[in-house]
Amino acid sequence: MKARKSKKRAPSFRKLLKTSKVKLDNKLKNKQYKQQSTAKKYRKEQRKLRQAVKDVVSKKPVPLEDGKHILRAQRTEEEEEEALPLDMMDEDDLQLLKDLGQVPSFLTRDLSSSEPVHIKKRKQESVIDKYEKVPRRLQTEPEKEVIHLLPIKDKCGIIPQTREKPEEEQEEMEFEEVVTEDPLPKLTTEEYIIERRRKLQEKKIHIAALASAILSDPESNIKKLKELRAMLMEQDPDVAVIVRKLVMVSLMELFKDITPSYKIRPLTETEKASKVRKETQKLREFEEGLVSQYKFYLENLEQVIKDWKQRKLKKSNVVSLKAYKGLAEVAVKSLCELLVALPHFNFHNNIIVLIVPLMNDKSKLISEMCCEAVQKLFKQDKLGHASLGVVKVISGFVKSQNYVVRPELLKSFLYLRIKEIEVKKDTEDINAPKKFMSYKEKRKSLSRMQRKWKKAEEKLERELREAEASESTEKKMKLHTEMLNMVFVTYFRILKKAQRSPLLPAVLEGLAKFAHLINVEFFDDLLVVLHTLIESGELSYRECLHCVHTAFHILSGQGDVLNIDPMKFYTHLYKTLFKLHAGATNEDVEIVLQCLDVMLTKRRKQVSQQRALAFIKRLCTLALHVLPNSSIGILATNRVLMHTFPKTDLLLDNESQGSGIFLPELDEPEYCNAQNTALWELHALRRHYHPVVRRFASHLIAGAPSEGSEALRPDLSRRSATELFETYSMKTMAFNPPVTSVNPPKKDKIFHVDSYLNEDLSQLITHCNETTIQLPLDFTRYLKTISTVNVKGS
Repeated sequence: MKARKSKKRAPSFRKLLKTSKVKLDNKLKNKQYKQQSTAKKYRKEQRKLRQAVKDVVSKKPVPLEDGKHILRAQRTEEEEEEALPLDMMDEDDLQLLKDLGQVPSFLTRDLSSSEPVHIKKRKQESVIDKYEKVPRRLQTEPEKEVIHLLPIKDKCGIIPQTREKPEEEQEEMEFEEVVTEDPLPKLTTEEYIIERRRKLQEKKIHIAALASAILSDPESNIKKLKELRAMLMEQDPDVAVIVRKLVMVSLMELFKDITPSYKIRPLTETEKASKVRKETQKLREFEEGLVSQYKFYLENLEQVIKDWKQRKLKKSNVVSLKAYKGLAEVAVKSLCELLVALPHFNFHNNIIVLIVPLMNDKSKLISEMCCEAVQKLFKQDKLGHASLGVVKVISGFVKSQNYVVRPELLKSFLYLRIKEIEVKKDTEDINAPKKFMSYKEKRKSLSRMQRKWKKAEEKLERELREAEASESTEKKMKLHTEMLNMVFVTYFRILKKAQRSPLLPAVLEGLAKFAHLINVEFFDDLLVVLHTLIESGELSYRECLHCVHTAFHILSGQGDVLNIDPMKFYTHLYKTLFKLHAGATNEDVEIVLQCLDVMLTKRRKQVSQQRALAFIKRLCTLALHVLPNSSIGILATNRVLMHTFPKTDLLLDNESQGSGIFLPELDEPEYCNAQNTALWELHALRRHYHPVVRRFASHLIAGAPSEGSEALRPDLSRRSATELFETYSMKTMAFNPPVTSVNPPKKDKIFHVDSYLNEDLSQLITHCNETTIQLPLDFTRYLKTISTVNVKGS
C-alpha cells in the first residue's frame, strides 16, 4: 500500500517568527520524551523475555514428596508451637487436611490468607501495592550475552537451549566500537596550526559571503541573518572564540547599514487581516524579520556579558573562562556602537539599561568604552530623546548604588547639549529657512495672476513655518527642562547626603557649567552650602577650588541681580594660593586660573583696586615657585589684570602710596597694603631659564604694552592664560636648554640657581638701598636660601 502523504504543511517563516521560543522548546521536549519512553518500553520487554528464558532453563522438575519434605523441614518449629492439639479436632477435619496435603497447590499457597485460590485481581488495587508486591533484586554482575540454539523436545515438553557468547567475540566488538569512535590519528603541532588556519579561513569566507548577500539585497536575503547569527554559537573549540568575535562585529556593521531611519512598530490585528500589495507585504516581512533578528542579537550579546560577569562556563565547555573576557569586550564595543549609531531604532532603551551599569565596571577598558559612547551620544543628540533616557537611567543607578560609583558617570553630564545658544542653533539646522523670490524676480518671470498666487502661497508657508518652529522649540525646551531636573536632583542629593564622596568635584563642576540655568531662588541656599563645605575642612584642596569656581559661576550669570557679597570666597582663594604643588604638573593650576578669570576679570565692576593689587602681588610671588608652564599662565593672568585695572601700574614704581607697609602674611587682600610694595619678582623672572617666562617678565616690567619692542608676539598675546598653560605643559612639550649670556659652571649636570640670578639680584639690592623701598620678609628669606638650592640640569 502506498503511504499516505501528510496534509500538514511546513510552517512558513512568518509563522515561525510568531511562534514563541517556549512553544518550540516544549514541542521538542515532548518529542524526545516520547522517543525515550518507547525505547524504554522495548528494552523492558526484551529484558523480561530473556529472564523468562533463563528461568525455564534453570528450572528442574522436583518430585512432589520431596517438596513436601522440604516444606515440612522449614516449618517444623512453627507447627510445633502454633498447631492445635489433635484431640480438639473432629475426624472429618483431620481427613480434610490429609486430603489437601496431597494437592500440589496446597504447598505453595499462603495459608494465612482467607481468600479462595482462584480469586480475581481487584480492579481498584492501588499502584503502590503493585510496586510493593514486585520482588526486589539486588544489583548483580552484568548479564552475559547468550546465543539461542534450537530447542529439544522430550517427555516433559520443549526445552529451549542457549549457550554463552565467547569472550573473544565480545572483545572484538568492543575494539571495533573504539576504532569507530576515534578514527582520526593525532596531529603534530605544525599540522594542527595548518588545519586551524584552514578552518578559520573557511569560516571567514562563509561570513563574508553571507554579509555580502545581505547587503546586496536586504529584503530578499533577510533569512540569511538568522544563518549568520547561528554562528555566534560556534562549537569548534579550535576557532570558536575568533569566529564568535567576527560574527559579533559583522552583525553590528550589518545592522548599522540595513536598519531604516525610523522605528518599526508592531502591526495591529486590523492591519494583519487587510489585503495589501506584494511590495507592501514584502516590506512588512522584512521589517518583522529585521526586528526579531536584532532582538535575538542583542539577547546574545547580553548573555555573553552575563556569563563573563558571573564567571559561568557552558556545558559544552568550548570557550575557556579566560576567553570570555575578550568576547565580553567585543560585545560591549558592539553595544556602544549601536547605542550611538541607532538612537532612533527599536530596543534603544534596552541598550541604555545594559550600558549604564557597565560605566561603573571594575574593568577600566570597559568602563572607558561605555563612558565615551554615552558622551558621544550626548554631543550628537540634537532633539534630546535619547539623552533624556540615558540621564534617567544614570540618575536611578547612582541612587541605587548609594552614591558609590565612578566620578566618570557624573562627568558625562557635562557633555549634555542644553545651553540656550545650542538650542537655537539646532532649531535653525532642523528648520532651514527657505528663500522666497524677490519683487524684481517675480516681475521678470511671473505674470500678474501668478504673482498674486505666489504671494498667497508664500504667506501660507511663512505661517506654517512659524507654527512648526515654535512647536519644535517648545518640545525641545520641555525635554531639556526635564533633563535638567534629573541632573540637578542627582547633584543636590549628593551635596546633601554624600559630602565626603569622591563625586563632589564632578558635582561642583556640573553646577558651575549649568549655573546659568539654575533658578534664582536656590542661589542663597547653594552659596551657603558651598561656604559650609569649604569651612568644614573635610575637602581636599582641589575640591575647595571647585567650590569657589562654582560659587562665582552662579554669581556671574543671573546672580548679578542679587545683592550678595562673596568676600569670603575671595579671602579663601587669596589665603590658599601658596598651597599649589610646585614640584609636579597638576590640574589645580588650571582651576586657579579659571577662578581668577571669573572672580576678577568678569566681575571687574565689583572688585576694588586694593583687592586687585593684592592678587597681582601674590600671583607674581607664586610665579617664582611653580613650574614654567604654571608661571606662564600666572603671568598671562597678571597681564590681563593690568589691562583690566590700569591703576595697578603703581606696583612697577618704587614710590610708596599712602601710609603703612605691605603685610604679605595677612590673609585679607583688602587690608594687606599692597600699594606699598613693588613687583620685584619680575626682575628675578627676567633671568628665568625658560624663554617664554623671560619674555613675559620683560613685557610686564615695561608696563604690558601692546606695541613696541617689549610687546608680545601674536601667538602669546591672543591666547588665554588657560590655553598657554596647556600649550607649555611638560606633558606636551619638551623645552630646550636656555640660551643666555651667563655660562654657569657645570659639574655632573648640576648648577646653582644663584649663577643665573646673581647679577640681577645685586642690581636690585643696590637700587633698593639707594631708594626708600623696604624689602619684604619673604624676599629676605629668599636671598638667604637661594645660594644653597641645587637643581638638576635639563
